[in-house]
Formats: sequence, C-alpha cells, structure tokens
Amino acid sequence: MENAQEEKKQTGLLRALDSIERVGNAMPHPATLFIILSGVVMVASALCASAGVAVTYSYYDSAAKAMGERTVAAVNLLSADGLRWMITHVVSNFTGFFALGTVFTCILGVSVAEGTGFMSAVLRKLASVTPGALLAPVCVFLGVMSNMASSTGYVVFVPLGAILFMSFKRHPIAGLAATFAGVSGGWSANLLLGSNDPIMAGISTQAANILDTGYNVLPTANWFFMIASTILITIIGTLVTEKIVEPRLGAYEFADDASVSDVSDAEKRGMRWAFTALVIYIAVILIALLPQNSLLRNPETGAILSSPFMSGIIFFMMMFFLVPGLAYGVGAGTLKNDKDMIELMVKGISGLSGFFVLIFFAAQFVAQFNYSNLGTIVSVKGADLLAGVGFVGLPLLICFVIVTAVLNIFIPVDTSKYALMAPIFIPMFMRLGFSPEVTQAAFRIGDSSTNIISPLMPFFPLIVAFCQKYDKKSGIGTLISTMLPYSITFLLGWIALLAVWYLLGLPVGPGAGLVYP
Repeated sequence: MENAQEEKKQTGLLRALDSIERVGNAMPHPATLFIILSGVVMVASALCASAGVAVTYSYYDSAAKAMGERTVAAVNLLSADGLRWMITHVVSNFTGFFALGTVFTCILGVSVAEGTGFMSAVLRKLASVTPGALLAPVCVFLGVMSNMASSTGYVVFVPLGAILFMSFKRHPIAGLAATFAGVSGGWSANLLLGSNDPIMAGISTQAANILDTGYNVLPTANWFFMIASTILITIIGTLVTEKIVEPRLGAYEFADDASVSDVSDAEKRGMRWAFTALVIYIAVILIALLPQNSLLRNPETGAILSSPFMSGIIFFMMMFFLVPGLAYGVGAGTLKNDKDMIELMVKGISGLSGFFVLIFFAAQFVAQFNYSNLGTIVSVKGADLLAGVGFVGLPLLICFVIVTAVLNIFIPVDTSKYALMAPIFIPMFMRLGFSPEVTQAAFRIGDSSTNIISPLMPFFPLIVAFCQKYDKKSGIGTLISTMLPYSITFLLGWIALLAVWYLLGLPVGPGAGLVYP
C-alpha cells in the first residue's frame, strides 16, 4: 500500500514537472519575447496616450541637487513622432545599453583566464587536496566561487564534483548535486565580484534613473550581502547533501576507481606565475588606492566610493582575470604569443553572440518602455496602490523574491528577466523607500534559488547528461527531484537572511544602504 502511494506521489510530481517543462518550452525565445513586448508597449502607449493617462511625482535632480516635481503623460509610439524616434534611435538604444559594454569588457579578461586553463587548474588543485571530512562543503563552496568566471563551473566543476565523491567511495551524483547547487543555486553568492555583477548594476542604474537622474548602482552594490550569502549557501548545501540527498540516493556500485587528477608540472609552474602576477597586480592597486590623495581616490574629497577606482571597476575586474590568465598561459606553455591571447578573446566574445542578439532587442524594449513613460506611470501608480493597501516593507520584499523565484522557472535567463522587471519594480520600490541595491539583491535571491529545478535553464540538459553517466535511468524528473531540497532550503534560508539583514538595517554593499531617501 505504501509503495503504491509513493508511486502515485512520484507520478504526480513527474506529471507536474512535465507540465512545467511543456509550458516553458511553449514560451518564445527570450529575444522573441522582447520583440513581442515591444509590440505590446507600442499598442499600450497609443491607448494610454489617447486616454490622456498621466502621473505627477517627485524626483531628485542630481544636476540641481534638489527635489523636483514632474508630470509625465503617456507618449504614443505609433504616432508620427513616436515612429521617427524609434527608427532614429535603434542603434543608440543598443550601443547605449549599459550591459553591452560591461559584458564585452569583462569577458576579455575572463576568456583568457579560462582559455589558458588557469581557472580549471585552480579548481582541480583545490579539489585534489580536499580532505574527506570537508568534501561536501568544499564542493558547494568552490561551485559558488566558480561563478567569478561566468559559466565555467557548469562545464568544469560539476563533473569534477562527481569524480571527487567517487574517489572517496561516495555516491557520484551526490557530488554532482552538491557542486551544481553551488554553481547554479548559489549564482548570486560569492566572496568576490563576478562577471554578472556589472550587468545587473547597469540594468539597475538605467531603471533607477527613471526616478533619480543621477543615481548610479555600482557593481559592488550587493557585495556584503553576497559574502554572507556564500557562507549561508555553503552551510545549507552541505546539510542538504549529507542529510537528505546522499542518504536518499543509497548505495552505489563502483565499477572502477576514479580520482581527481592532480595538476601537471607545467600547470604548477603556470599557477606559480599566475599567483605571483596577481599579487603584484593587487599590490599596485592598493598602492594607488590606499594612501590619501592617491591616484585612484576622488581628487577632490579623497573618498574611495565616489572615486576613479569605483568608476573604473569594470576595467579592474577585467585585469583581475587577464593578468593571472596571461601569466599562467606563459608559465604553463598554453599561451605562445600575442596571437593566442587575441584568439582566446575572440573565442570568448563569439560565445556571447546569442547574448548580444538578446541585448539588442532587450535594449529596444527598455528604451521604448521608458520613452513612452509607461514605466514611470506603472511604477508610480503601482507604488501608490501598494502604499494605499499598506503592503510595504519587508513583506513586500519577500513577496518580490517569491514572484521572481516562480518566474525564474519559466524564464531562467537572469539578464533578460531583469531587463524586463527592473524598469517597473526598481522605480516603484524606490517610491516605497527601498534602494535599487536592495531590490536588486531581492531579485537575485529569487533568480538563483530556482535555477537548479528549471528544465529551461540553458545548462540543465548538460547536467542531466552528467547524471546519466552514473545512472542510465536518470532524466529531467530525476534531476529536479534531487535538486528540489536544495532549491526550497536555499530560498527559505536566503529569505531569512534578507529578513535579518533588513531588520538590522545593514548595507547590502559598500555605500549601498537599504533605504532610498
């Protein structure tokens, strides 16, 4: 009887997961989605303009350094002026989209660090010296940290986690699940800044400028919260792996020995060169930053937060990967000349071709949404409605996390989803007293937590293939049921952390408080 009930439960779960997959697969490509939304904006702008829809709101004018009041009405994009504006601004909408330049710049350094083998060698070396007692936490932690180099962790470290567990005679799928949880479920956690931080900051900045013309969200906006999140995700991921996932998987028949290969002598030499170069690079930055009136501080005030260093953080992030990547390549012999370096950069940029197509259409949508004033109208009226019913503060923030988490199952690409949501929710939440930085942090919690159970996540089929190497019967449902405990506990734990953070009034990053004045 119990077996029949259990089988019925499993069938119901798989049926629900199949439904999610069908709905998600039926949705258009994210780029197509933005084309459709642009059409919706055009029609909505025409209807709202003909109805005389307008709002009056207060905003901060950074040039005048004073509050002002502005009345905006819906602009008809289908009018002659609207059509002329759209036609003449297609290129500038794209080239002016903040995420474009930041991604392009960062990937130049990341592609060299990854292409020379530096990132892979570091991960493998750390994994090979991991003691058995720390196996699960190290797998989760290194999975989180691998996000510095964008999607490297999916390809390099997830299969490595399975091999690492096997070398200790533990179930390989448990190791795979732990590392996948760190890489994907912990996407918004890290001790350092990653390639995704400038993208999110750029989208947040453009959205915040609707209400505050000079507001600038820095790539470091969520750094403090990310550091705490790294510790949280590592602890939760370890407990779920050892207390839930691994016992549920049961015994595993080991056909042959498996081990994590140590780095070669050439790779060791490359790592010595890389870390020497990295130490020198960091020392140079500190020398130019720490002394008062130094080169990278604000020349007028001597401040660090509003300084050339923070303004140029994208460049410094690129160099953080490029310098050790070049040194490793020369030391390990994987980089022979300047042509090899350029080829790695070209390869890294070519891998972003799909992203650039997506950004082109996302940029048009965001620009049209802002020009039509629909973003301002929706955010102002939405904020007034929420304030009127008393749905503000922490409950609203938690609700936003949950909505994002659910939406992420169907639209798992974080940048496209955030480009859609930010122009509405950031100005709306600013009017309710939330800073853009804390809204961004809330979004990232929801976005990360359900990555590992979304069949539409770009790397999900790859992880299923990794699972099938150790269990031929594994499929999408198997992987989702394995990762579901991580997803639920990550979401609940992260919401609890956000609540504590909010109640204590802690800044989410350097100079990034919770409250918008």
